[in-house]
Amino acid sequence: MATTTSAETAFLEGLRVVDFSNTLTGTQATQVFADFGAEVVHVEPPGGSPLRTQAAYPFWARGKKSIVLDLGDDTDRATARGLAVDADVVVETWRPGVAERLGLAYDDLVADNPGLVFGSVSGFGRRGPMRDVRGYEGIVMAKMGALKTLAGMAPRPGPAFPSAPYCSYPASQLVAQGVLAALYEREHSGVGQRVDTSLMQGLSVHDTFNWHARIIAKRYSAGFTQAPLEQDGVPSGGLSFRLLIALTKDGRWLQFSQTAQRLFEAMMTAFDLYWMFDDPKWASAPEFDDVATRVEFWETLLGVVRSKTTAEWLEVFDAHPNVWGEMFRKGTEVFDHPQVKFNGSVTTIDDPERGDVVQPGPIAQILEGPPVDLRRAPLPDEHRAELRARPRRVHAPVAADGAPAGLPPLHGVTVLELGTYYAAPFGATLLAQYGARVIKIEQLDGDPMRNMLPFPEIAGMKALEGKESIAVDIHTEAGRDIVLELVKDADIVLQSFRAGVADRLRLDADSLQAVNPELVYVSSPGYGVGGPCGHRPAFAPTIGAGAGLAFRNAGSVIREGADLDVAEVKRSAMQLAKAVMGVGNSDGLSSVTVGTALCLGLLAHRRGAGAPRLLTTMMNSTAHALSETMVTYAGQPEPPMSDPELRGFSARYRLYETADDWVFLAAPTEHEWNALTGALLGGRALADDPRFATEALRVANDEALATALAAIFAGGNADEWERSLGAADVACVVAADGPVEANFMDEGSVGERAGLVTMTNNPTLDDYERLTPLVDLSRSATVAGGSVLCGQQTRPILTELGYDETRIAALAADGVIGL
Repeated sequence: MATTTSAETAFLEGLRVVDFSNTLTGTQATQVFADFGAEVVHVEPPGGSPLRTQAAYPFWARGKKSIVLDLGDDTDRATARGLAVDADVVVETWRPGVAERLGLAYDDLVADNPGLVFGSVSGFGRRGPMRDVRGYEGIVMAKMGALKTLAGMAPRPGPAFPSAPYCSYPASQLVAQGVLAALYEREHSGVGQRVDTSLMQGLSVHDTFNWHARIIAKRYSAGFTQAPLEQDGVPSGGLSFRLLIALTKDGRWLQFSQTAQRLFEAMMTAFDLYWMFDDPKWASAPEFDDVATRVEFWETLLGVVRSKTTAEWLEVFDAHPNVWGEMFRKGTEVFDHPQVKFNGSVTTIDDPERGDVVQPGPIAQILEGPPVDLRRAPLPDEHRAELRARPRRVHAPVAADGAPAGLPPLHGVTVLELGTYYAAPFGATLLAQYGARVIKIEQLDGDPMRNMLPFPEIAGMKALEGKESIAVDIHTEAGRDIVLELVKDADIVLQSFRAGVADRLRLDADSLQAVNPELVYVSSPGYGVGGPCGHRPAFAPTIGAGAGLAFRNAGSVIREGADLDVAEVKRSAMQLAKAVMGVGNSDGLSSVTVGTALCLGLLAHRRGAGAPRLLTTMMNSTAHALSETMVTYAGQPEPPMSDPELRGFSARYRLYETADDWVFLAAPTEHEWNALTGALLGGRALADDPRFATEALRVANDEALATALAAIFAGGNADEWERSLGAADVACVVAADGPVEANFMDEGSVGERAGLVTMTNNPTLDDYERLTPLVDLSRSATVAGGSVLCGQQTRPILTELGYDETRIAALAADGVIGL
């Protein structure tokens, strides 16, 4: 069933995708396929998909086809089955068991279509105690402890609701890349398979190092504890000062990200505070044990930033290129970011219903390869006649000598990684889970992320799992020669240098593809490979600020302006810190997008598209994740917005305080409303209340409905509400205590009972717990590798390249390699 393309046609041209989903996760997954040339058919329910009511629908549905089918009707269900049997890919986001009841599950289709790749996303996965719970984003966030972890973001005590889709967007990319990896494997086996992931697994991508910090805290509880970032409104450690959030003289918020010591020292120089390092009182900056000293230092930094306007600070940043304070932006203000304009990552599509729709371009820009052709969103049922009339494809029988089952889908693929920290490198980690050989080329003292926490190595372990490390000084000719030797047999390179660095090192696409013309080259910097900000240091908080993540989550409670006093500045700074990095972050959103781009590049090359060059940026990835607010057109509806107390989007999708705790309720549909009022004590009165008699009235009287529900929930205990409403198939769960990683890894936790924890090995920790691979495949194996030390594989890799022991010793003596 393999189809081919060429260097002149779209990457995924010829592939047919059927999307049965009506969720953010499903539509953003299939958007990847539509953007890069596949035919995507969206099967909509009678009346049209509920996604059509959202402002971002023309963005999510661009380039797709529409057919309206009632899957409860035998004739329409047969049509749906015919589309699925005819497809290369099916994507669904139903709860476990729904596809089976409809006769549209993978096992129902594979006999007639052995090459089918079937992507499935649920809330909590197919195993464990939560498998049958309705998988709404807020429900998953609550059950995994995310909402209580965000306590402090809201202007009241208790858990807080973030508007950013911290589960849904990563899950969309996980299922997209899983499908792409399965299609890659199908190119030589001829056989498809089932691809499974969940919103719960999507949430996990944001945790850069807390999992491993928890391992240390549990293992060595006498010497190490997990400390919160703030206590009583005061930063608890130096990381908050390296990630300084401060207000300018003209009332704009800036986010600094001076994570490495050299970057922090550069900031202190730009602030005219470098003298502090020579003063005994301040020499330990930014770490201080004494709370009063910590507060004084904090207020000193805030005062320096407050002394200049935004324009004056931009002049300072130009004079100090290692110092950068990104402005906090809101919504589509990111379209006006000078770097976004330079990258050309915003497009306008003429829509017959809406006029010009301004929106982000694809998740990856093609720097070398066929251009993408972005087309408008379909009208409801626009393609019914075409899809029903066309003849079905005949599926060729699977070759007897196809690739055997059980091998990972990317077995035999070699990835070279030239990058540091998490945002790009974890994208390569995801490919290691699909069996790719990932060789990380590290500086001699290791990726700086390895030592961001007091216990060595643990901060970098997650992004290093499943890789090999070769320590090389790539600034030397001998070091560069080693890289070029590796390039000869590599399939794909991932680099995330700041703009200009790859060119200076002669490790740019031209240089490496001259050595290996078949090499796929993916650049994944923070801002871009050129332009006004491409040379700036880019970390998760700066990108999250600039792309609008923080204000998406907490914009209703944060003021800007020159009139804020110091107390409000400090309070708001801590709220913004939660909003931009509290649970989710641009590192996680970007890394999972990088994984998709890598799989896309590999499949495009495998299908005959030459050696593409792709660009992803953290800015563009975060904009895609915030898609609900990333479109502009005349008359567009308002995106879902949290209330001023950050409880949720509406009365039927929000947090409620109970007699003893908090619960999150998700019952936004008519069917769920009926179940809710039938199960609630006092629900009959709600159902009979004329203010709530219809869906339109419930929306119009949402505040009154929230007040009524709050009074009901306050009369019972949280556990009782979860049990009683769950028995009526209403999604309502206790907002679990944090930290999030505890709800994945601790004994008896949701994650552990769902089978998401396995054991692996590292030279520092010996055997330790890690997450299982984030995508399950029915035919192919996945790999849960351990973390490695810097240079752990230097000698064996060089030996493999033909270097003898004498030459290796000489390179080590000359400081070219680290063993």
